[in-house]
Amino acid sequence: MFSAKDKYLKFGIPSGSLQQSTLELFARAGFNIRVSSRSYMPSVDDPAIEAVMFRAQEMSRYVEDGVVDAGLTGIDWVLENESDVVEVAELVYSKATAQPARWVLAVPAESKITKPEDLDGAIVATELLNCTRKYFEQKKIKVKVEFSWGTTEVKARLVDAIVDITETGSSLTANNLRVVDTILTSTTRLIANKQAMKDPWKKAKIESITLLLQGALEGREKVGLKMNIPRAALDTVLALLPAEKSPTISSLADEAFVAIEVILTERAERELIPQLKRAGASGIITYPLNKVIP
Repeated sequence: MFSAKDKYLKFGIPSGSLQQSTLELFARAGFNIRVSSRSYMPSVDDPAIEAVMFRAQEMSRYVEDGVVDAGLTGIDWVLENESDVVEVAELVYSKATAQPARWVLAVPAESKITKPEDLDGAIVATELLNCTRKYFEQKKIKVKVEFSWGTTEVKARLVDAIVDITETGSSLTANNLRVVDTILTSTTRLIANKQAMKDPWKKAKIESITLLLQGALEGREKVGLKMNIPRAALDTVLALLPAEKSPTISSLADEAFVAIEVILTERAERELIPQLKRAGASGIITYPLNKVIP
């Protein structure tokens, strides 16, 4: 019989394009994950977590089969693999931006194709076979969908069109490609094995990791702001702060002043500081946040 301390959770970390941003997210959440260049078994400073690295394209299959209890991957690959897993949470982060990734139907800029229907009878190359086939089937457009082993942008001039993933669109622009349509928008999801979620200990552990990761994402673009203000200027300063925030107000030894602390976005902070200074604030301090747990 295993005791609670002997239990551990097998967690899938996506290798490849999502790897670095995932490791950084875990670091903000409080987990130190070390990856050896020769190993797909990273070390985690939590003895209850055993990490394994898989490509994002494979992750949902391994989660479904119970090779790992939970893992991170894009919803695009869950749909592509038609995996029967539990979606625990959406975590909006990616390799380059905080924006969702898009799978787009693209053609060379000089192509005469302007809409999906123009591709009837054409050849389309992509890594996302099943989703692309379903897209054209739903539109009742007959195309031949071929699998592309990477560098799909280059093949846009060898076949009639491609379906490829983009975050910023810079790669498409660099290859002189034009987007005809978006077939799927994808964000990262934390997914879990159905049997693992029936185990009370594993379910609680998965939910704890999820909470910390969500808190890390919430804190990524926010800062803490502290300042001292004359008590007489309190109403003026509070009117400047975001209405949805409830600042902490503390009395100081000098009863003519109070201290205010609030959490807000970096954009709001940079716009507010000059206004706060003009309103009489002093001793203004801003600091980064690792996690913000609602």
